[in-house]
Amino acid sequence: MDVGLMQMQRRLAEYTSALFKEGILDSQYVQLQELQDESNPDFVVEVVSLFFTDSEKLLNDLSRDLAQQNVDFRRVDAHVHQLKGSSSSIGAERVKNACIVFRNFCQEKNIPGCQRCLQQIKQEFLLVKSKLETLFKLEQQVVAAGGSIPTSGSLPTMQQPIL
Repeated sequence: MDVGLMQMQRRLAEYTSALFKEGILDSQYVQLQELQDESNPDFVVEVVSLFFTDSEKLLNDLSRDLAQQNVDFRRVDAHVHQLKGSSSSIGAERVKNACIVFRNFCQEKNIPGCQRCLQQIKQEFLLVKSKLETLFKLEQQVVAAGGSIPTSGSLPTMQQPIL
């Protein structure tokens, strides 16, 4: 195997491992990868891209809803619930966890708490989006160099060196 390709695969494995260790992704992402196969090689990228688009709309809706004179907390909670579900389905663990806290503030009708949570979710969303975009670029580089992409479940951990 080409030394350059081996280095790219090592970099990809280390980067992916870090996403799990930092709590950015959870095991749901691995399950999402397991649904991808030769008949639909872009499945994960497509699902995650839909998550990005839908989440940006929900975040804009939440910003607008919380800026209203009379906040409709049922509507805010419904948006947060939807965001929690979609982030959970792709394994965006930190976004999902921030949504759980946000929903608690919605139930308390705590506007300042909701606004703080919205800012936290926006930060976590931008982080996961940036990290996944980088991950997809690394995967594209490996494939372009003739390599294959292992699923996260078969990626080496820091204790398992790549041979």
